[in-house]
Amino acid sequence: MPIQEIKTEAAPKPNSNYAQAMHVSAGARTLHISGQLGISPEGMLAEGMEAQLEQAWANVLAILKAADMAPTDIVDMRVYLSDRAAVPIARDVRDRVLDGHVAASTLIVCGLANADWLAEIAVTAATDRP
Repeated sequence: MPIQEIKTEAAPKPNSNYAQAMHVSAGARTLHISGQLGISPEGMLAEGMEAQLEQAWANVLAILKAADMAPTDIVDMRVYLSDRAAVPIARDVRDRVLDGHVAASTLIVCGLANADWLAEIAVTAATDRP
């Protein structure tokens, strides 16, 4: 199997719905998606944290689809939030969008390049399908 979740009791368990690690074997087709913001294809910035997260995930899913990949091909995600209080919202939106799929994950609370941007999501996906 070219893509496999790695679990070990020798490291702390994840504190939400993500994997400790994902192994991608040589030969898998890999896609690196740049950070996606809560901006629609028409250039409109969604209002509020939840709406921006939903739009950012919609952008990620659209790029995956354009590459003939699915949400279940995501092996790593990086979520950047402008507000620590939004962590539960980000986890809820992620779990809804990914429908229980787990991948390696990093969540960072920081300032983004524009103060109006509340969230940004970047992912790596891999598949053994051509």
